[in-house]
Amino acid sequence: MNPPTNLTITDADHRKLRDHLFPGDGLEAAAILLCARTPGPRVRLLVKQVLLVPHSACKERRSDYLVWPGTAIEEAIDLAEADGLSLVLTHSHPGGLFGFSRHDDRSDLGTVPSLFQAIGGPHGTAIMTPDGAMLARLYQQDLSPISVESVMVAGDDLSWHWADRKFSTRPTAFTSEATQELGRLSACVIGVSGTGSLVAEQLARLGFGQVILIDFDKIEPRNLNRIVNSTLEDAKAQRSKVVAFAEAVTSYRGEGVAVPVNSSISTREAVLCASQADVMFSCVDTLDARQIADLLGASFLIPLFDVGVSIPTRKTTGGSAIADVCGRIDYVHPGGPTLQDRGVYEPASLRAEYLRRAAPDAHREEMQAGYLRGITEEAPAVIALNMRAASACVMEFIARAYPFRHESNAAYARTQFSLAANEEEFFPVESFQLATNPQFARGDLEPLLGLPALRTPKSKAFA
Repeated sequence: MNPPTNLTITDADHRKLRDHLFPGDGLEAAAILLCARTPGPRVRLLVKQVLLVPHSACKERRSDYLVWPGTAIEEAIDLAEADGLSLVLTHSHPGGLFGFSRHDDRSDLGTVPSLFQAIGGPHGTAIMTPDGAMLARLYQQDLSPISVESVMVAGDDLSWHWADRKFSTRPTAFTSEATQELGRLSACVIGVSGTGSLVAEQLARLGFGQVILIDFDKIEPRNLNRIVNSTLEDAKAQRSKVVAFAEAVTSYRGEGVAVPVNSSISTREAVLCASQADVMFSCVDTLDARQIADLLGASFLIPLFDVGVSIPTRKTTGGSAIADVCGRIDYVHPGGPTLQDRGVYEPASLRAEYLRRAAPDAHREEMQAGYLRGITEEAPAVIALNMRAASACVMEFIARAYPFRHESNAAYARTQFSLAANEEEFFPVESFQLATNPQFARGDLEPLLGLPALRTPKSKAFA
């Protein structure tokens, strides 16, 4: 099961922090992490801003000792107060000690109470060793410490620093050690149909400790040729896709691994469940669902893998013919170019999709829903294409978490393949222009994802 406490930081902020904490003089240095939070029940701190404490501002810096400047903490409190952010006071251990010293304990008792007096909390402290490994802890109001069990660094590569020092060196891909680490992580799959069920099946069998399944739809006879683990009985009973799939996972993984969420990703319930995940897989066929996944990844610093397939057709004298058989996999790391930045959706296309649903007669000529674009097909035989795309999507995750490529993962922000042309293209992250993202590390700030429709119901408070 995934650890209940986690701190997530982008690779860019992690590098900025490491460069400052280890300037090369062998002396301790300090910084303050301003963190948003997930809504719970899991405690995930999301690093929104790194405030570097100038070396010259520290009253004393030694190889094993540091005196914090009060002005730096006051500045951090001012910055955090408006949105109720948590503060994590961070310093370096140049000697490599992966643990909190007695001096650290005494220092915390002197500084943390002032944080609670200024802002509700929780607040904490962290240390970093020269190899970039981080260890963090949170404090409750009574100043009893809670260990942060994992620190995730999310960028072109994905890595986790574990408080128990398990996997202190990154496991090798495809090994039992990698499987053991995955057992501590949670994955969310949005859309558990043709492609999504294949992605979820791989994640469950790879060993993820938890697989959150989000889909509002029911199983129908026309789905049986492409949704793995679905049965005739499921279709006859019109069972929920996620409930039926979760039962299948339970049969070979046991209880508690699969978490079915029988709701649209556009609902508050689904967004809250998705926010608990370590990684997210978007396997949807609508643009508005992709937009929600995009906002989720940015707001809660969740690495996002988005997969899509299509089969464009063309008119011929005899009717229609296949023009291409295509697939696309985008990897979006927190703080990087979003799906919107990459042109996967835009305001005009979102509006057109809405109009197609709201006024189908007026927009029938623009029909693009479904696998075979331009042809109405109730039960498209596309499982082989779905498998190709789903495998590429999960392999993209493995390559990020347990790097094995000869080149940097930065060169593979997007993969596109054409089976008709037998071609595969890769696009580096620099291919996409990065826009300012106001949703970055928004966390549990209401309304969730900045969408009024996801605001807390007035009738009851959501813990």
